[in-house]
Amino acid sequence: MKVTRSVGVVADPRYLAHESPPGHPERPDRFAAVGAVVERHGDALTAVPPRPAEDDEILRVHGDGHLAHVVEAVAAAPAHLDPDTYVSPRSLEVARLAAGGAVELVRAVARGELHAGLAAVRPPGHHAEAVRPMGFCLFNNVAIAARALQEQEGVERILVIDWDVHHGNGTQHSFESDPSVLFFSTHQYPFYPGTGAAGEAGRGRGEGATVNVPLPAGCGDAEYVGCFQRVLVPVARAFRPQIILVSCGFDAHRDDPIASMQVSGAGFAALATLTRALADELCEGRLACVLEGGYALSGLAEGTEALLGVLLAPELPPLPPTVEAPPGSTLRQVVGAAAAVHGARVPDLGAA
Repeated sequence: MKVTRSVGVVADPRYLAHESPPGHPERPDRFAAVGAVVERHGDALTAVPPRPAEDDEILRVHGDGHLAHVVEAVAAAPAHLDPDTYVSPRSLEVARLAAGGAVELVRAVARGELHAGLAAVRPPGHHAEAVRPMGFCLFNNVAIAARALQEQEGVERILVIDWDVHHGNGTQHSFESDPSVLFFSTHQYPFYPGTGAAGEAGRGRGEGATVNVPLPAGCGDAEYVGCFQRVLVPVARAFRPQIILVSCGFDAHRDDPIASMQVSGAGFAALATLTRALADELCEGRLACVLEGGYALSGLAEGTEALLGVLLAPELPPLPPTVEAPPGSTLRQVVGAAAAVHGARVPDLGAA
């Protein structure tokens, strides 16, 4: 089948140089699993070379002390910044390449040079807060990319979708007072990092621009797809973004050793299809995904294959059928919690 869409990918072997301690789940093999899928698609993808993020790009999101802390820790590497988050001798170089690779991809998509793309970077970023690295994350790649779009490309309204199994606390806190960035998250709850309750909806001028859909352990394709159909679609239509960024974790996959969700490869394809449909409808197809978590190599491979299949398809794949939400179902409960918080602002939230 002839590919008529220009889909970019950031996938650089230098991402392997962020070396993990023995037994750590955020390990170089993760990149290798994703990279093998990327290689299978070969010439269908446009390579986007990463470059190191500059200090001013990082400092739009993180404080001076945060950057200095990472620099000092890497100088003494190997070391841990917290019980979960490590650095090795080349981690600063690699983390700059992760953030810079995300920036290069999203800018190319925003300028119309690419229809869509995937930044297959590591370390991940969505837990990194303004003042501290945490949760395997050094710099917040998606947040840095979003601020670069605003500062360098003049983009005014950005939707960040986070379907990683963990709540993106760092991304939420970066934008929770900013009405120009809509942050939407599905995540296992209660679970690490402990944030992401439905009532967390933003602060001040940003109230309503944070939409959390916490899900109990054991949810799978039906709950995830149903939440996208009944919550994401109406809030995105109300917001009308100029570009969609995805914090693209694959740790909700049923094989993942850290989490307790049951999403399949077909489920990730459905999420990608719904997201691409929103991008096509609202922002001329501009869609950029940045890799976050995913700690089963099988889940990373299945999820990446599903995502790239949707992004590369010449025509939008068929939308998944509407998931029913009967009384008493988990889907009815989680959608109802979101509607209780955001329904006054988005009257059709909950409909499908």
